[in-house]
Amino acid sequence: TLSGNSSAGNDPAAGNGSADNGPPGTVAPETAPPETEDPNKNTAPDFPVLDADGNIVRLSDMFGKPVVINFWATWCPPCKRELPDFDRLCREYGDRVVFMMVNLTDGRRDTLTEQKFVSEKGYTFPVYFDTGLSGAKAYSVSSIPQTTFIDANGNVFATRIGAMNETVLRSYINAILGG
Repeated sequence: TLSGNSSAGNDPAAGNGSADNGPPGTVAPETAPPETEDPNKNTAPDFPVLDADGNIVRLSDMFGKPVVINFWATWCPPCKRELPDFDRLCREYGDRVVFMMVNLTDGRRDTLTEQKFVSEKGYTFPVYFDTGLSGAKAYSVSSIPQTTFIDANGNVFATRIGAMNETVLRSYINAILGG
């Protein structure tokens, strides 16, 4: 089962951690994203989701630009806290970075609830629905929010479990943009 998690961070390239950035596998908010050692070694697993109109969209359709995948749900308080920052940065970087806000939903009643929530909040980021949980399985999502950063070549740069603030999110986005 999935659980909301506001404090844990997970980055497969973060190393063992230190007194400065917390326990092994965590990334403190002040810590810059790690550098990718081999840009061709960690191909992002593909998965299908549904867009707001019920069309099938695949992650691989997005390759060619960096991609930010965020797995979330409205029942998750840490997820809801970080959504305004995702929306703000989607507006700012949307021409250079693809945002896939992947809602973990049942595909029926929850989908309507999620669409209403996004509309009422005025969010402009694209929402996709993982009705078959194929994205959650492909990315081993066990706690949300979980965000994966993918470079323009379709390689996983980093995965982060837990809510992020705008500064941390921006640092990861700038890193996958090469800056």
